[in-house]
Amino acid sequence: MQLVVARIGRAHGIKGEVTVEVRTDEPELRLGPGAVLATEPAGAGPLTIETGRVHSGRLLLRFEGVRDRTAAEALRNTLLIADVDPAELPEDPEEFYDHQLMDLDVVLADGTEIGRITEITHLPSQDLFIVERPDGSEVMIPFVEEIVTEIDLAEQRAVITPPPGLIDADQAVIASARDGEGDGAGGDAASADGKDA
Repeated sequence: MQLVVARIGRAHGIKGEVTVEVRTDEPELRLGPGAVLATEPAGAGPLTIETGRVHSGRLLLRFEGVRDRTAAEALRNTLLIADVDPAELPEDPEEFYDHQLMDLDVVLADGTEIGRITEITHLPSQDLFIVERPDGSEVMIPFVEEIVTEIDLAEQRAVITPPPGLIDADQAVIASARDGEGDGAGGDAASADGKDA
C-alpha cells in the first residue's frame, strides 16, 4: 500500500537540497537516508534520499542525482510516496493510518448511527473525518479526543460524543460535495491529539 509522506517545497541553497512539508508522524522512519520513494507525478521518481537535516525548523532533503538548484526546483510540489505493509501499525497506539479509519461506521455512544468515514482531511491544527450520512449528506467531525471517544478497529466503528450543533440535522456542519479530489495515494497517520499527521 502507498502512503503520501511528504510534499517537496522550494529549493534550498545551490547544491540540490529541498524543503519538504512532512505528512507523516514518523519522518525518521519514512524520510531517512537511503529511503526510496515513489512520486506523484510518477515521472519525477523514484527518488532516493541521500541526506536529510533540519534547518530553522524545516526538514531539508537531498536526493541522489539532484545536484543543483535548478534540478531541485524542478521537483517542487512533487508528492513523496512510501510503500507500507498494510498490516503495519503506527508505534503510538493512539494513532492510526488513514486506511485503517476509512469506511469505519461512526456512531454515538448509545449506538445511534451517524454515517461512514469516507475521507480524512489533515489540517495544521487537527484532522477531520468527512462522514457520509445515510441521506447522502456529509458532516465534518474533528478527530480530537473530546469528540472521538473510541476507535474500535475490530468492530469497524468510531464512537463520538459530539457537542450540540455538530451533527444535528438542522444545524449540522455540512462539508461540500467532493469532486474526486486527491491523488489516490492516501495520507499517513492520523491522531486524536491534534498533531499534524
